[in-house]
Amino acid sequence: MPLRSAHPVRSSVALAATTLLVACGGGDTLPVTPTIPQLAAATSAAFTGDCASLQTAFAGLANTQITLAETVAAGVLTVGGQAVAEHCRVTGKMHERTSTVDGQTYAIGFEVRLPKNWNGRFLHQGNGGIDGAVVTATGSTGGGPLTHALAQGFAVLSSDAGHSGATPAFGVDPQARLDYGYQAVGKLTPMAKQAIQLTYGKGPDRSYFAGCSNGGRHAMVAAARYFADYDGILAGAPGYNLPLAATANLAGARLYETLATVSPVTSQIDLATAFSNTERQLVATKILAKCDALDSAADGMVQDVAACQTAFDPDADLPTCLGGRDGTCLSANQKSVLKTVFSGPKTSNGTLIYSSFPFDPGFSAGANPVAAGGSPVGSGIAFWEFFASTNLDSGATGIIFNPTPADPATFNPVTFSLTTNIDDLYAAMRSTSTTYTESAMSFMTPPDATNMKGLRNRGGKIMVYHGVSDSIFSVNDSEAWYKGVVQNTGDNFASFYRVPGMGHCSGGPATDQFDMLTPLVNWVEKGVAPAEIVASARGAGNAGGVNPDLPAGWAADRTRPLCTYPKVARYKGSGSLETASSFVCQ
Repeated sequence: MPLRSAHPVRSSVALAATTLLVACGGGDTLPVTPTIPQLAAATSAAFTGDCASLQTAFAGLANTQITLAETVAAGVLTVGGQAVAEHCRVTGKMHERTSTVDGQTYAIGFEVRLPKNWNGRFLHQGNGGIDGAVVTATGSTGGGPLTHALAQGFAVLSSDAGHSGATPAFGVDPQARLDYGYQAVGKLTPMAKQAIQLTYGKGPDRSYFAGCSNGGRHAMVAAARYFADYDGILAGAPGYNLPLAATANLAGARLYETLATVSPVTSQIDLATAFSNTERQLVATKILAKCDALDSAADGMVQDVAACQTAFDPDADLPTCLGGRDGTCLSANQKSVLKTVFSGPKTSNGTLIYSSFPFDPGFSAGANPVAAGGSPVGSGIAFWEFFASTNLDSGATGIIFNPTPADPATFNPVTFSLTTNIDDLYAAMRSTSTTYTESAMSFMTPPDATNMKGLRNRGGKIMVYHGVSDSIFSVNDSEAWYKGVVQNTGDNFASFYRVPGMGHCSGGPATDQFDMLTPLVNWVEKGVAPAEIVASARGAGNAGGVNPDLPAGWAADRTRPLCTYPKVARYKGSGSLETASSFVCQ
């Protein structure tokens, strides 16, 4: 039976105690929610022992092998140019096994970093991409590394989500798929909390989950499945509909193929040639021409995202080539593909596969935004995630790979992306077999994603941020999620932020460095609801790393307010265009 919650009894009790809703009128009005409890603030504790002793202390953790426990002296680890204080680093693995399907050895690898001076809080770090590696557990979330959780005194856990290696090979094993989807979180959480208890003599007072991209998907899943175990959720660019997004990416690749040329190096279609860098810059310039001043400031940023979608018309605002492509125009076919990609590819019967994408000047960011075998606008990572999360064997649908699951060693993403039937892939999202008993949409997505009463009713909070120019997971999908949450659950526990210009988790012509963890803690533990959050650009000299997409005319430290949806940052009419104080969220 799949692991649904680390504490199923506790989860059901917490939910049952607060599920009474009182209707407030017509059938379309929001319910009046019960009083939400205010959670107490965490209290600090210290560990004065020898970190090496934790290997023995943790030896009794169920289904767990500890492989290392060591002291990390102050300054040995630096993040964003900042020295991290002394802490303990413990590594290990859980539920080691040999697969009966592919014969490979699997385990859930992890590390937990435990500050000597602990703030009483636990943060589960959701990692991005296809996982497969135990990323350093610093809790660097929220748009930049300068305010990471470890530096704030959190105990931080990181894992590989149940497989080793950033390839889709693990997707052949049914249990590895389930761990990647959601079960690794359910297994790791109680182990980490017990380890914290053994270290400090008490468990965490408050627990948080944070991540971006697939880490944001992990965060969304934790909010829905493991709400009894987490008090605060921070989800960036959450690919909570990842199988659908990946299928749409594949459909977009087909459209790009009609415009692309063959690479003389690889002798394969080079999707990046569908739109040259000059042509992408042309599109971005025309978007700015129509939309930049909609927020009352011509500053190279489009804050009023919704108004821009009405103001910008690719047919009318982009010049059409009368001859060959020379960077000053787009061909009629390019315009057609652009419109279809941004409106969202569909199946042969007209069903929208995933979501639309908003036009934004971040379309020009990146030297080569379409990786080989990639997505409609951006990187090709969704291919690998798709393969790892979808039933691609003949027993699932009888139409994709025959007669056995594809061999990841010989899997060609370009060939797959440009030849496999999109309707078949879309159907495979919800297919099962005797070997793969949960469909991709079942184990990869949060069940009933907009119903988060469990988290809300226990006093939990969730904050979501998403780059407007994200080309892998659409900000429109996150916007639709938030609207659904407001309708089905209420808005007194959830907030949503669009980050204009920002690409996938970072980058783009954007102020993409911000701290959302501190406002989340204040909301959970003090009841202070977040309002605007000041974000800064990462120009020359930035300790967290320079953003290569930053326009030359911007101040290196430009700031802007990130507004709670649906508010827009508008220029006050006076003051520097480089400072957030000159703007107001309206």
